[in-house]
Amino acid sequence: MALCSKSRRLNILEILWVFVLLLFAETKSVQILKKETTIKYAAISCRKHTAVLTEFGGVGDGKTLNTKAFKSAIANLSNYASDGGAQLLVPPGKWLTGSFNLTSHFTLFLQKGAVLLASQNEADFPIIDPLPSYGREKNFTAGRFASLILGMNLTDVVITGENGTIDGQGAPWWDKYKKGLFKASRPFLIELMYTNRLQISNVTLINSPSWHLHPIYCRNVVIQWLTILAPVQVPNTDGINPDSCANVRIEDIFIVSGDDCIAVKSGWDEYGIKVGMPTKHLIVRRLTCISPHSATIAIGSEMSGGVQDVRAEDIAAFNTESAVRIKTAPGRGGYVKDIFVRRMTLKTMKYVFWVSGGYKSHPDDGYDPNAFPKINNINYIDVVAENVNITGSLDGLPNDPFTGICIFNATITLSGTAKKVQWNCTHVQGVSNNVTPKPCDLLPEKATRCSFPKDKLRIERVHMKTCSVKKICL
Repeated sequence: MALCSKSRRLNILEILWVFVLLLFAETKSVQILKKETTIKYAAISCRKHTAVLTEFGGVGDGKTLNTKAFKSAIANLSNYASDGGAQLLVPPGKWLTGSFNLTSHFTLFLQKGAVLLASQNEADFPIIDPLPSYGREKNFTAGRFASLILGMNLTDVVITGENGTIDGQGAPWWDKYKKGLFKASRPFLIELMYTNRLQISNVTLINSPSWHLHPIYCRNVVIQWLTILAPVQVPNTDGINPDSCANVRIEDIFIVSGDDCIAVKSGWDEYGIKVGMPTKHLIVRRLTCISPHSATIAIGSEMSGGVQDVRAEDIAAFNTESAVRIKTAPGRGGYVKDIFVRRMTLKTMKYVFWVSGGYKSHPDDGYDPNAFPKINNINYIDVVAENVNITGSLDGLPNDPFTGICIFNATITLSGTAKKVQWNCTHVQGVSNNVTPKPCDLLPEKATRCSFPKDKLRIERVHMKTCSVKKICL
C-alpha cells in the first residue's frame, strides 16, 4: 500500500507539472501568436477601421477577377472617412483585377505574399478623358486607358504594405503597342490626380503597360522604399513621374526600366501652358537606377507648366544612358530653373551631363513654335563617373540660350570606346570648377562652388506615425 501511495503521489505531481508546462507553453504560444499577427508600419495617417478583401468576395487564386471585390470593399470603407478612416488588407495570394478607384482617408495594405495582378483583358480598363495638361494625342484619338489603380480629388491616401507586389502583366500591351495597334494610350499602373497628402511606400511595382507611378496635380506626396522593375528593352515603362505636383519627397528607391527611372513633368505644349501647374519643391534622394536607354532622372520633355526647385542627392546609376537629363523643345514654353544635384555615383554611362533643346515630339499641331522654354540655374556638385562615352552634351536654343549651368568637383573616367570630343556645347552659359575632362569654353573654369539649398523642404519635415494591421493567414 505504501508503495502504491508513493507511486500515486508521484504520478499526480508529474501530471501537475506537465499541466503547468503545457499552460506555460500555451501562454507563450498565445503571446507569440499575438506578436506575429500584428503588423506595424509607418504611415502619414493611421486608420480606425479595417477590412479584408476576402470579406467582399475576393479570391486570390490568380484566375478569379476581383474588380468587383475591390470596388465593393472601397465603397464600403469610404463610409468611414469621417470616422477615423479605413484600411483594406490584401492577404497573401494572387488577386487578379481590372481598374479600380481609391477613396479618401484610406489605406491599401498589401501583406507579404500578396500580388495584385492586372488583368490582360482591355475591357477591364475603361477609356477615360485625356489629361487637361496633355490634350488628346494625335496618335491616340480614342483617349487613354484608365490606370490599374486610380484616384481623383482625394485627401489622405496611402498605398503600402510588407513589400507586396503590383504586377501590370504588361507583355500583351507592349506587343500591341509595338505593332501600332492602339487608338488609346496604354494604362499606367498607379495614377493619382488632384490628391493632397499621398503616400506610396514599401511595395514592389513590376511590368506596367506604360508608366508605373504617376502622381499628377498632387501636393504633399511621400514616395519611399519602392522597387520598380520592367524589361529594359520596353519603351515608356518609366518608374516614377511626378507631374504638376508640389511638395514631393522621393527616397530609397530601386528602379530597373526601359525608360526614365524618374521623369519630372508638368504638361505638354499648349495644354501644359494653359493649365500652368508647375512641379516644384521636389527632393529625390538615395535612388538607384538601371536604364540602358534613358535617364536616371529626366526633367521633361513635357515641362510646359514649369519645373522649379528640384533637389537630387545621393544618386547611383549603373549601365544607364544618362544621369540627370534636361530635355525640352521649341513649343514647350514653361521653364526649368533652380535644379540642384549632388553626390552622384555613376558607372557605365553614355552621357553624364546632358541638356537638350531638341526633343521635338508634340501631341498635335496646335503648339506655338515660338513658345521657347527658359532654362536657368542648373547645378551639379560632387560627381564621380566611370566607363563613360561622352562627358557632356549641352545644347540650348539659338533664340533662347540655357543659362546658369554650374558644374563643380566632377571626375569622369572614360571608357575604351569613348568619343574623341568629350564636350559638345552650343547656346549655353555657365561655369565649372575642378571638372575632368576639361569642359567646353562656354563653361569656363572659375573659383566658384555651385549651390545646393541649406533649408529643408516642408515635405521633408513630415513625420510618419506607427500604425498597425492584423495579419491574415489564409
